[in-house]
Amino acid sequence: MASEKRLSARRKHTLKSCMLVVANNLLEVESQAKAAEREKFLAEKCPPLELPYSREELIELCNKLHEEVNNSEEERYCIEFKLNLVLDEVRDLNIKIVDLRGKFKRPRLKKVRMSADAMLKALLGSKHTVNMDLRANLKQVKKEVKEEDKQLRDVGDWRKNIEDKSDRKKMFDS
Repeated sequence: MASEKRLSARRKHTLKSCMLVVANNLLEVESQAKAAEREKFLAEKCPPLELPYSREELIELCNKLHEEVNNSEEERYCIEFKLNLVLDEVRDLNIKIVDLRGKFKRPRLKKVRMSADAMLKALLGSKHTVNMDLRANLKQVKKEVKEEDKQLRDVGDWRKNIEDKSDRKKMFDS
């Protein structure tokens, strides 16, 4: 079942090449549309320039071009002014956000050793006095003494064994 779902290398290669061809065609169509849009915009905004031969016609053309440049500069100035207003408003809002969060950084907390009773007293307040003795809740286990351990203990004190051995040494020395 898993082998049926897998594609062979040749099939993968053909699929990739087909996808690349389709993507390439789409990019070409998109670039042609952009070029046509650019040509349309330029034809609308900048008609082809026809230079007149007389001086008066040239002066009239220069005045017309001068007016168009002034109009475009006014539009640019208005857009730039609106942009600066929006940027100032964004800056003011960021300052307000910082002010609402708090002006100061939180101080680093120091590690404090507290007992469980003191911690509960701090959390619950001085009214609630909770004694939290954890050892009291533990089970008491009595140790059973085995006979082997009893025999090992009854062997005697190690000091007595040393004294006995020292007596033997005296016997060999004399």
